[in-house]
Amino acid sequence: MTNVNEEIFLNKLYEVVYKLSGISKTQSYRFNKEWEEYLSSLNQKPHLVRQITVQKDKFLNDPIYRIEVLNTVKQSFEDGFHSIKTLLYTLYHIYFEKSDLFKKNYSKEDQLILKYYIAKKILGDLIQYNTLDHETVPLKYNILARNYTMMKFKELRDTEILDNLKKIKIELTLPQLKKIMEEIVNDNLIIKTSSGRYLYYRLSKELELSKEGDDYFKRTLRSLVEWPTLFWRSYYNIRELNVTVDQDCKDPEFLNKILSKAATQGYIASHYVFKNLIQYYERF
Repeated sequence: MTNVNEEIFLNKLYEVVYKLSGISKTQSYRFNKEWEEYLSSLNQKPHLVRQITVQKDKFLNDPIYRIEVLNTVKQSFEDGFHSIKTLLYTLYHIYFEKSDLFKKNYSKEDQLILKYYIAKKILGDLIQYNTLDHETVPLKYNILARNYTMMKFKELRDTEILDNLKKIKIELTLPQLKKIMEEIVNDNLIIKTSSGRYLYYRLSKELELSKEGDDYFKRTLRSLVEWPTLFWRSYYNIRELNVTVDQDCKDPEFLNKILSKAATQGYIASHYVFKNLIQYYERF
């Protein structure tokens, strides 16, 4: 990798901020539009990603302005996290629990399947998000989302499921897990067997809605359910900043340590990079 000087790096940083400003605008508009169309009747407001405005010359030449813009980007990363959290809260604690539309438009079986299906689509796809937030979605849906793919292909021992949950920082005792797994068994989605002192669980059927339920889901909630993964993968991707600055930059060791984190996609790395870039420019 070729080292870059301070001027080249600053232009790269501007380009990333400009890219993020475009994504935040289009994705926030899309999220709000879908929300207004399908969830507005619940009287819940979405948490939207704030807009980023950046003037190129001012960003490149005015350190105080640059810090202000970088701070807006950092806060927008936090907004994205809370947008997803608000969506999950609204679905699981308002829509599924209180909405007449949900009960009217889905059969009893589809109502049950949809709660697991959405957890699998969002939490199962966004493992890093799930590591940061496993309180919003009730645990039984989260547990199946975390283990669904593996349970499609083989039985999982209760201790294996515990270990899988520990990887996303969900700490349960074995008795606690068994109690929750029994709820999923009672929902007729998994089958329990025993061998020695262990319990084993395997999927009894896939999470598939009826044709009527699937058609209604595709016309309504599907875009909202797909939004978190699409947003996460586009917004929390700042790999263009994974560069090495040369020794002419101020404190290049510290700056390179920050920028090395940009190689990893996701909220944690992106937030870390911008949080520390703010500190870097505040020092110099």
